[in-house]
Amino acid sequence: MSKTLLSIGHGYSAQALTRRLVPKGWRVIGTTRSAEKVGRLAQAGIEAVIWPGVELPLDEVSHVLTSVSPDDAGDPVLLAHSDALRSADHLEWVGYLSTTGVYGDHQGGWVDEATPLTPSTKRGKARTEAEAAWANLGLPLHIFRLAGIYGPGRGPFAKVRAGAARRIIKAGQVFSRTHVEDIAQVLEASIERPNPGAIYNVCDDNPAPPQDVIAFAASLLGVPAPPEVRIEDANLGPMASSFYAESKRVRNDRIKDELGVTLMYPDYRAGLRALLDAETAQP
Repeated sequence: MSKTLLSIGHGYSAQALTRRLVPKGWRVIGTTRSAEKVGRLAQAGIEAVIWPGVELPLDEVSHVLTSVSPDDAGDPVLLAHSDALRSADHLEWVGYLSTTGVYGDHQGGWVDEATPLTPSTKRGKARTEAEAAWANLGLPLHIFRLAGIYGPGRGPFAKVRAGAARRIIKAGQVFSRTHVEDIAQVLEASIERPNPGAIYNVCDDNPAPPQDVIAFAASLLGVPAPPEVRIEDANLGPMASSFYAESKRVRNDRIKDELGVTLMYPDYRAGLRALLDAETAQP
């Protein structure tokens, strides 16, 4: 079977991976919920399947990547296709995009892949259950725990320019982050060096307070940093509140030691500079 990837829930990170694979001759099948996106995927060399609602073409593929988040009922992919996946013994590699939220709150302390999972948020608990459910299928599974994702179209510059950015202050709060292109190169490296059962943290080298990132983005744009706002006064929504409920520093040694990855953007400063340079270079 030629190298064929089924990308379930073909989103931001999966798109970055397939931009690497398609030029190398890979066939990529990507699922989307929207008929409007079919043409856009075709322009990127992706064969689109509108899903949910159809059987997944598992017999046509050698590799599977799922980016689908669990909901209140569980993992939608497994709820619909667990039997078919369990029977797909020809698969060479399966990747599951999870989150570092499975580790829970460590009050700014370090975690690695061996750290016990103690999620404190609803999202983190759902991801922990989904990881276990995928692991129980007996597939050549690789789990990727992603830190906060940024990249083209997902940087802080638009909010800073619009005056909508805030520097929310919570004592001791730190996040780990990852540029989408580093996610893509980690996934590609894993495909090239499969190790079923492996778990990888995907993040940069520099966990940092979120207010520092906003201040640096403002400095790159040559505008004043947004004013500081205490978290008690920030009136955050449920999603943002869940991020601030946990503070940890995530180790990434395994992607370097096992997969030989050298990060393109080892900290947010390098990543934001590159994003702004790319924006400036656009005609």
